[in-house]
Amino acid sequence: MISYNTKDWFTFIFHFHKSDTVRKLFPIMIAIGIYSATVGYLEVEYFKISKNDYIHNIPIMHGMLGFVISLLLVFRTNTAYDRWWEGRKLWGSLVNSSRNLAIKLSAILKDENDRSFFRKYIPLYADILHKHLKDADTSKQLFEDVDLEIDHHKHKPNQLKRIMYHKINDLYDAKKISGEQLITINEELTAFTDICGACERIKNTPIPYSYSAFIKKFIFFYTMTLPFGYSVSLGYLVAPVVVFIFYVLASLELIAEEIEDPFGDDENDLPTKKISENIKKHIEELI
Repeated sequence: MISYNTKDWFTFIFHFHKSDTVRKLFPIMIAIGIYSATVGYLEVEYFKISKNDYIHNIPIMHGMLGFVISLLLVFRTNTAYDRWWEGRKLWGSLVNSSRNLAIKLSAILKDENDRSFFRKYIPLYADILHKHLKDADTSKQLFEDVDLEIDHHKHKPNQLKRIMYHKINDLYDAKKISGEQLITINEELTAFTDICGACERIKNTPIPYSYSAFIKKFIFFYTMTLPFGYSVSLGYLVAPVVVFIFYVLASLELIAEEIEDPFGDDENDLPTKKISENIKKHIEELI
């Protein structure tokens, strides 16, 4: 995640980050500029179109469609940001559940071997979930002295949750945990699976294809028809005007595409690795 000062306006205006949409759109912006200048030249210099021709009334269509495309883009960006923010809330809940479980076990468990087990396995769940959501292979040995027998063709977070639950059940059978304490601990363990399932729902359910494709086509054809209506009024200035309009509309779509999957490797995605490292540090302090 990019760290920045939200109040530093001039930095935003004059600094171009590598995740800026200008860099991604620059080639197509150049192509649209050339296309717009060509259309302007043909209308003004070759066909000698005047303000009395019907083609000069095309901006009426753009005015009506501009309201529609603005509504679509607002809905698109809001939906994408909701997914990003929900992902952040889920990982915040994982932090709290990990801390609560560690606090309860630190008061309940007296044996150092049992405490050491959960000191390593509770933060391990966050680390494996981080790798699971990024579709990366999970190593069998994430810590120097922990060797997990994990089948990498199966659901990795579920396997780790099963290992922890079996350990909790063994402690209950050994009378190290009472029935009331088992119920209390079970609430935090259940939250782990709920969080994992919710993150998978965001990861595996993108915006419907037809909706995303329609917005892209709408932006393309809307932009491509702009030079025909504005060349008579703006002349060769139509090229930078159309390029700027395309930049604004396409940038909103690119931003929405980037943040709708908050568990990827983009610059603005959630720092799940950093969060999992913080969980490990906090758990080691508690147990």
